[in-house]
Amino acid sequence: MSRNAPLRFYEFFAGGGMARLGLGAAWSCAFANDFDALKAEAYRANFADAGDHFHHGDVWRVSPDQLPGTADLGWASSPCQDFSLAGGRAGLKGGRSGAFFGFWRLIQALNGEGRAPRTVVIENVVGLLTSHGGEDFTALCRALADQGYRFGALEIDASAFVPQSRPRVFVIATREAVPPELTGDGVGRTPAVTAARDRLPADLAAAWIDWRLPAPPARNSSLVDLLEPDAAVRWRSEAETTRLLEQMSPLHRRRLAAAASGGRVVAPVFRRTRKGVPMAELRLDGVAGCLRTPRGGSSRQMLVVADGDAVRSRFLTGREAARLMGLADDYQLPKAQTGSLHVCGDGVCVPVVRWLADRLLEPLLRPGVRAAA
Repeated sequence: MSRNAPLRFYEFFAGGGMARLGLGAAWSCAFANDFDALKAEAYRANFADAGDHFHHGDVWRVSPDQLPGTADLGWASSPCQDFSLAGGRAGLKGGRSGAFFGFWRLIQALNGEGRAPRTVVIENVVGLLTSHGGEDFTALCRALADQGYRFGALEIDASAFVPQSRPRVFVIATREAVPPELTGDGVGRTPAVTAARDRLPADLAAAWIDWRLPAPPARNSSLVDLLEPDAAVRWRSEAETTRLLEQMSPLHRRRLAAAASGGRVVAPVFRRTRKGVPMAELRLDGVAGCLRTPRGGSSRQMLVVADGDAVRSRFLTGREAARLMGLADDYQLPKAQTGSLHVCGDGVCVPVVRWLADRLLEPLLRPGVRAAA
């Protein structure tokens, strides 16, 4: 393969195309799909060639002959709700995460035709590692091994790249010979990843790869750097802000007052129900919490802005959420705020994908190209 030839990929559960944006210009999308109409609309709005390769529909209804030729990479950001630590932990038997097997049956079929992707990346929430006591992760590894892949996992938090706490697991599986510089000590091998590896039976442990991913440069942005001007956003009423403050514990109110005594402070607020009592909790480290899809009032992230005794509150906007996912301001979002937050909350952080591609995937798939130190 020429080192300048585009790398081809299939993208499943593509959402608004954030993995594609992260992979970048060195990659060519041969096929993409998503079931969600709003995400499909966002994908088409942002990629002029979507008509050539994007399929809107259930992955279970995609046939192998719809996947053209061969691909260097198969990327799957399958629905995470059934793996989520905040959810019911249904695991791979859950209705949404069970969609993974709709994707995997296509990989099996391509393998039978001799054209399975050389490498596969599966991105999901950290709960994938522990769902059902690790049985779901073992089942995933078994599926990979049965199709001739060796594999390993990395846990990467988007907060290393953008001011959003968003830990995710990336399972990277390959049939390629792995250059020695791509294995060994590096970021991403967290205690949770190590524990998941150590739970595997001996035959799967033998197929494990300890991927090496170097640490990125220090992040140089804070949450306040990505926010819209005060005059451009809608603020909640004084009464609504008062009720929000009343839902905070005395400790959180004292922390906010202490921080605001030194000048303007912006703090994300998370509303939770603890023992039947609604609570509001804030963080003051300049990092937003993990974005979610706005299915309920507690899932939409809120900001408190305090300066001395003056306190205001508002919701995070769709454009701000897009920036927290590493999307440029020319990325076309749905017109409604809830739609924008839906597309962003279910996406993969763009600069995380770029770092993974630059430092691991491209050196793995391009012979003679070495990973950067």
